[in-house]
Amino acid sequence: MEFNKTSQQKMKLSLLATAMVFALSACDGDDGTDGLNGADGVDGAPGQDGSPGFAAATFLVANNGGDNRNTVTAVDQNASALSTVTTGANEGIVFTNKGSLVQAGDSDLPLLRTQCNFDAQADYMISKGHEITGAATGLVNPKGIAFAENAGLVMVADFNGQKISVFGSQAAGNVEPIAEIMVSAKPWDLAYDERSDRLFVALTDGTLAVYDNVASSSFAPTVMRSVVPSDTDGNQVSINLHGIVYEPKSNRMVLSDVGDASVADDGQLFVIENVSSADGAVVPTRVIGGASTQLGNPVDIILTGSDLRVAEKSNDAILVFSNIFNAESGDIAPTLSTPSVKPESLAELKELDEMKDASDDGITTMPIMGLSVSSNPSTDNETTGQVAQYSAVLSSELSSFDAGISIESAAFTATGDGVITFDDVDTSTGGLLVINRLKTMRDGMTYSDSFDHMIVGSETGLIAPKGLDIASEADVVFVADVNESTPAVRVFSPCASGNAAPLLTLEAADGARPWDVDYDPSTDSAYLALTNGSVAVFEEVMRRLQSGETVITGEDRLIVPASDGAVFEAPTNIHGIDYDSQSDSLVISDVGSAADATDGKLYVIPGAGNADGLTDVSVNIAGPSSMLGNPVDLMLSNGHVYVAEKSNGMILRFDNILNSASGDIAPTFSMMYPAPESVNVLAVK
Repeated sequence: MEFNKTSQQKMKLSLLATAMVFALSACDGDDGTDGLNGADGVDGAPGQDGSPGFAAATFLVANNGGDNRNTVTAVDQNASALSTVTTGANEGIVFTNKGSLVQAGDSDLPLLRTQCNFDAQADYMISKGHEITGAATGLVNPKGIAFAENAGLVMVADFNGQKISVFGSQAAGNVEPIAEIMVSAKPWDLAYDERSDRLFVALTDGTLAVYDNVASSSFAPTVMRSVVPSDTDGNQVSINLHGIVYEPKSNRMVLSDVGDASVADDGQLFVIENVSSADGAVVPTRVIGGASTQLGNPVDIILTGSDLRVAEKSNDAILVFSNIFNAESGDIAPTLSTPSVKPESLAELKELDEMKDASDDGITTMPIMGLSVSSNPSTDNETTGQVAQYSAVLSSELSSFDAGISIESAAFTATGDGVITFDDVDTSTGGLLVINRLKTMRDGMTYSDSFDHMIVGSETGLIAPKGLDIASEADVVFVADVNESTPAVRVFSPCASGNAAPLLTLEAADGARPWDVDYDPSTDSAYLALTNGSVAVFEEVMRRLQSGETVITGEDRLIVPASDGAVFEAPTNIHGIDYDSQSDSLVISDVGSAADATDGKLYVIPGAGNADGLTDVSVNIAGPSSMLGNPVDLMLSNGHVYVAEKSNGMILRFDNILNSASGDIAPTFSMMYPAPESVNVLAVK
């Protein structure tokens, strides 16, 4: 994880090639007598070979040589090195659509390592990543990786384990896989088509295993087809498949074959059409091999358009074969060959789309999936630890997840992963649960180490965490810890696991205790809801973190809600908070006395981006009709505010809150729900 997008931007390189053609024409008049031939001129210098005109792009190369093992090099489209970082792993790499680098390693202990918000300028850090390793994982020699983006699943080809192991992308530590699929020969690489739920595995006996209905069968597919690259007489021509790349739109596949690993000139490439339905002996539509190809041990391949890039390990090169699907077979020289010491795996470092969180846009009209609610009853009951999803008008339950322990608040990353706070009053310790694809994939499930992980331990500083907010673009989570001794907002990478120290700590002045927090990326400001009835504002939060600060003591501004210039009468106890930068409005909830189920309030503070000191509210909702007693959390979406009303066991929705009248206003929609602790609007992906 990192806080700039240097590594996520494609290099803007342009290559210019010019050619000139000269035409000579004779004169119409009479030709004169030919003169004597002049002396021959001096030969010109040889011309420079130009680089092929590939589109500007950045690629990652996993290195596995004696001196560069456990590093990854970023290269441009011509494989010229740009930077190298230490990842601590040496095998297959995948760069996910949300900017994480997932890599396998077997140079020491077998492992799968994830670096979120990968930066091609920064080495792996345990505070910003996690790994899967240990006896329980069953991993022996993990090689190639496939990543299922929607489901958040990592599938790895385990060479000497002779199996495919499947883990959740948020799993960490010495954990068992979700599933293991045994294969007929040692696998090297794999490709997974998530839309059709089809898995392709490149086996080192020269065959391609194809499995249908992989996830839908709970990773126990009953049908396996074996595709064997063969000649027209049905004789197998493949020996030792390694690299694999699938193009689902055209249903075509390219496979690389290293042949004899000790021979540096027997590598091959195969193109197979209609591969999803292929079975048995199949004649490739194109075969590339021979001395001119430079193929010896092509251990990995990736496809960019019709350009195939090859990690050629034995000959220490990155090769590019253009027009891979349509040109002739035979001993074809690569379009480009660039030296590279023992390349093991390739991935494209794609430019990422902006990751915007639902909490960062409170008034723009947008479709939403519904509302997530966490439950925290004072004594155990059937909703303890539950994170449920309801329709936007609070009319029906859509799904439910069981955290397995008593929890506090839940929030969601742009990828759909959940982050949940929990605390244990008996041990005075707290932590975070990071739940793989909680938003979309976990209905009816419970916390599992094979999918999910925890951030917990003495180094976290978490004792009584309550509300939280996620900044997906920066890949951090802000956690409000209300404990009496060391109250603060602590900032973590949700990619970290175990006993991880916070990246940054925000401490309000005079030991004020935060119950909730909202971070606004557009202004780089954090708004802390304090139980003393005020709001602490910290400015330039991410900038200060990037500059190396780890603790910020004292807020830049303190907003004190007021009416006609006078502070509200005690008791005041701010809990829920949401800042909307478009309207520059702050919506907050005041539980008043926690023992009183009738004195809750909702406030809107205009001009909050510059507010300081006593600030009059523009909306003040309270009274019996409002049903506000202990409104512990809220979220603004589509101009409406959703409220977790804990003491009265309700979820409330107040429409058009920024322009609402003040007074005893009834909610527009409501529903009963036991002891709701947090609400979170779920945007349509």
